[in-house]
Amino acid sequence: MGKQIADRISEVVEDESRKGDLLMLALSKLSFTRVSLYEEVDHQPKRLWKEAAMGRRPARCYRQIKNKPYPKSRYCRGVPDPKIRIYDVGMKKKGVDEFPFCVHLVSWEKENVSSEALEASRIACNKYMTKFSGKDTFHLRVRVHPFHVLRINKMLSCAGADRLQTGMRGAFGKPQGTCARVAIGQVLLSVRCKDGNSHHAQEALRRAKFKFPGRQKIIVSRKWGFTKYNRTDYLKWKSENRIVSDGVNAKLLGCHGPLADRKPGRAFISGPVQG
Repeated sequence: MGKQIADRISEVVEDESRKGDLLMLALSKLSFTRVSLYEEVDHQPKRLWKEAAMGRRPARCYRQIKNKPYPKSRYCRGVPDPKIRIYDVGMKKKGVDEFPFCVHLVSWEKENVSSEALEASRIACNKYMTKFSGKDTFHLRVRVHPFHVLRINKMLSCAGADRLQTGMRGAFGKPQGTCARVAIGQVLLSVRCKDGNSHHAQEALRRAKFKFPGRQKIIVSRKWGFTKYNRTDYLKWKSENRIVSDGVNAKLLGCHGPLADRKPGRAFISGPVQG
């Protein structure tokens, strides 16, 4: 370390008489704290090296769900924005009849999933589908939201820091980031597309799996797109005019309302009427 400081000083400082003084000053301060050296050149301080910025704590420290939900509120202020800001990607305004195929990425563990992991998986899935299927051929939706706030009690790790911190006194941490509390069997990502691009959608979710911790499974849905109706029932009711599209979803027409407003063939009485 001393040799690196001496080499750096000799590169920046031109005056030979000041090199020794700066080197002794740096080595004396290096024994108990990190020091940043400055050299005045034309009355403007010049830093000889950059101080390293503190990185984010690894997400494995927050993986386990062990506390109550801690959302952002008027009592929990100063929460940084989550990394993921877009939850619907692709042709999100396409009608329900355009994309009949649907596949889900389902979590197989109870854990916390950080907003950084959600954003990374969204980017990976979107990039693969855009490249191999086309940007107009799918609709990707992120199904979980990072509402849980993570805290960190910052501890100084440099030499001589024991005089500057109080240990576990007042250890309630400051907000550091956000995560989503995920249960077993909960859907993380969903992709709807045409049947011809089904293999691309499954491969895109397989690549998005590597951005998440724990175990996930790719499950092909029996439903029609993002609706709650099976594909056979949807096609049957569509032919009978019993179902109408509602954006990316669909509405099943029921038997309610006055009989005068009902069109012919809309009785929906199953089986013979018992007299």
